[in-house]
Amino acid sequence: KQRPKPPTAVLAEAEQQWIFTEDELLQTPSIVDGMSPQEERERRNKGINFISQVGVMLKLPQITLSTAAVFFNRFLMRNSLVVVNGSKPLHHYQIGATSLFLASKVEENCRKMKELIVACCRVAQKNPGLIVDEQTKDFWRWRDTILYSEDVLLESICFDLTVEAPHKLLFDILKYYRVEHDKRLRNAAWSFINDSSMTQLCLLFTSRTIAAAAVYCGARLCGVVFADEHGRPWWEVQGVALRDIRRACNYMAQIYEDVLPKDGGESIYVGLRTPEDDDPRFEKTRLRGSQTPQTPAAVALASAE
Repeated sequence: KQRPKPPTAVLAEAEQQWIFTEDELLQTPSIVDGMSPQEERERRNKGINFISQVGVMLKLPQITLSTAAVFFNRFLMRNSLVVVNGSKPLHHYQIGATSLFLASKVEENCRKMKELIVACCRVAQKNPGLIVDEQTKDFWRWRDTILYSEDVLLESICFDLTVEAPHKLLFDILKYYRVEHDKRLRNAAWSFINDSSMTQLCLLFTSRTIAAAAVYCGARLCGVVFADEHGRPWWEVQGVALRDIRRACNYMAQIYEDVLPKDGGESIYVGLRTPEDDDPRFEKTRLRGSQTPQTPAAVALASAE
């Protein structure tokens, strides 16, 4: 197995400018202009849900939708949704459509402009069978909005288009510990990342931390433990602090622990909340060298000595 590669210094530095504290998330331009934090959070959720529905209609990969959600959240850290001095801000659906248009090009999963516009019209009007063509006003209104807003979005995110997908980092971690074929663990971790795309977690933690938190969540749910390497726990080997992992898990648990899954089973966030300190009683995903079971031959040899 290959050792995990540390993040590139340039990419790590670029990503840090988009990492905020929870207090800073309560001082976004929309909130400063008078919108309540609850309403701003709801509009973010509606915008990202719009991205998800349009992406599913266009059969775009999950990584593309995740990148679009990152662009969407970063845009709202520097632009307001409130009308100020007669200025008309972009609607959260318009921001979502533009973010998805840009992400599809960045991730090289392009769709024709007409296909994107038709999907946006149908989702926005909640009419999957809506007829949209070049003869309708809605078509040209969406087309002009997306093309104009693309420049605004690029300026707002400082043309920083490199987004390291946590999905790939997650799979690298699973491969490193040879558990990529553990379907239950893999699905639980993947669900964590998909759910995180619907929140502001990408503004609080790096992609590597989100991926490690997904592994931590899945391992806690499935009862999987990873062996130490030379006395170092798995999160240190992956270059992530345990406190950051727990903070990310607690953030997700706070939002989703009361939400019942569609299949009627137990939510992956039930019992996930843990203290943020380094209490060893809660290191349930770590298998120390002293806890590693010996093979029968090794036990017999030790008894003979």
